Amino acid sequence: MPADLAVIGLGPLGLPLAQAAVTAGITTLGYRTGPEYGALSPAELRRMLSGGFRHATNPADLGRVRTAVICAPTPRGADGGFDLGQVEAAARALAARLRPHTTVILESPVLPGTTEDFLRPLLEEGSGLRAGRDFHLAYSPSRVDPGSRDATPAGTPKVIGGLTPACTESAAAFYGRLTDKVVRARGLREAETVQLLETNFRHVNIALVNEMAVLCHELGVDLWDVIRCAETKPFGFHAFRPGPGVGGHGVPQDLAGRAGRSLRMVELAQEVNGRMPRYVVGRAAALLNEHGKSARGARVLLLGVTYKPDLADLEGTPAHEIAVRLMELGACVSYHDPHVPAWSVLERPVPRADSLYEAVADADLTILVQHHRTYDLQGLSVKAQLLLDTRGATPTGAAHRL
Repeated sequence: MPADLAVIGLGPLGLPLAQAAVTAGITTLGYRTGPEYGALSPAELRRMLSGGFRHATNPADLGRVRTAVICAPTPRGADGGFDLGQVEAAARALAARLRPHTTVILESPVLPGTTEDFLRPLLEEGSGLRAGRDFHLAYSPSRVDPGSRDATPAGTPKVIGGLTPACTESAAAFYGRLTDKVVRARGLREAETVQLLETNFRHVNIALVNEMAVLCHELGVDLWDVIRCAETKPFGFHAFRPGPGVGGHGVPQDLAGRAGRSLRMVELAQEVNGRMPRYVVGRAAALLNEHGKSARGARVLLLGVTYKPDLADLEGTPAHEIAVRLMELGACVSYHDPHVPAWSVLERPVPRADSLYEAVADADLTILVQHHRTYDLQGLSVKAQLLLDTRGATPTGAAHRL
C-alpha cells in the first residue's frame, strides 16, 4: 500500500516527525535503521495507527512513497565526529528501491557538505538515478524540542536547502503541509550549517551561564536572581539557566576535522560543560563536610536522572557521571525518577527509591539533578536533611542552589 511519507529512523527525531505528519493527515510509514525507537505511550501509538501510520519492516515499502525523510541518529563517533553508520544504512536501504520523482530529505545532524558529498553518492550509486534530475534531494535541520508543550511542529518554522532550486521547492511543498512557515536556505550547505549554528549556540550559552554559576557561588551572589532581572531586557539578551551538565542528542561540533580549523568557542564550551558534573559532586562533598559528614558512606539520593524534564531519555545525562564520581568517593547512591524504572551505572544497578518522601528524609544529601513536573519541591525541601538544587527550581532559601 503506497504512502505519502516514509520516516527512516524512529528515534527522537523521526518519531516526532511521524506524529506531526499523521496529525496533518499524511499517510506515513516508519522504518527503523537500528535499535533506536522513541518512547510512545499506548494512547499515542493508537492515535498514530488510527491516523494511518504503519511500521514497515520490508525495505521494499520504501519504494512506494512520494517523500522519504532520513532521521537516523548520528551519535558522536570514536574520533569525536558524527557516526554516519545509520545514515549510510538508511541510504542504502532507500537507494535500492528509489523511484524517479521521489523527494529525499535528510534531517539527521551532520556537518556541512554531508548531504552532497556522502548521501548523494550512496543514493545515486544504489539507484542508478541522478539527484536534481531524476529525484529531489534536500536537507532540513531538525527542530524538535522533546517534551515541550509550546514548540509545536506547526508553529516551528522549517529551514529547507536543496541541491537545486527545484529540490528546495519540492521539499518546501512537503513541509508546508506540516508547518505554518518554511524558510528557504540558499543551498544544502547553508541548511546544514544552520543545524551546526543552532546546536553550538545552545552549548556555548549554557557554558557561559555555567561559568557564571561557579563565579556567583564564589562571590556569594544569587545567580538565579541575576538571571531573573537580566531577562527583562527586551533586546540583546536570551536567558539560559545553569545545570549539572549538558545531555541530549545535539552534539556540539567544532569543524576541526572537515574545515581544517576549530571553533575555539565551541571547544571551550565543551570543556566548561564537561566539568559541571565534577563541580556538582565537589559542591555535594563540601555541603556534607560543612554539616559534619563525610562523602564516604553518605547516603546520597539523586532526584531525576534523565537529560531533560518529563522525558524518559537518558542520552548523555550528567546524572551518570555524577553517580560515578559519588561512588568513587564512597557514597551510597540511590535515585528516584518517575520515568526511569531501572538504572545502571558502571554495569551495576543503582537502587531505586520506591517511597520518595521517605527516601528524601533518610538521605544525608538529596541532589535535584532533573526537575520533573511531578516533584513537589516545597514539600521535598521540608523533608530533606540537605538538598542541593542544580536547576534553581526550589523556592528561595529552601535549598542550596548550584
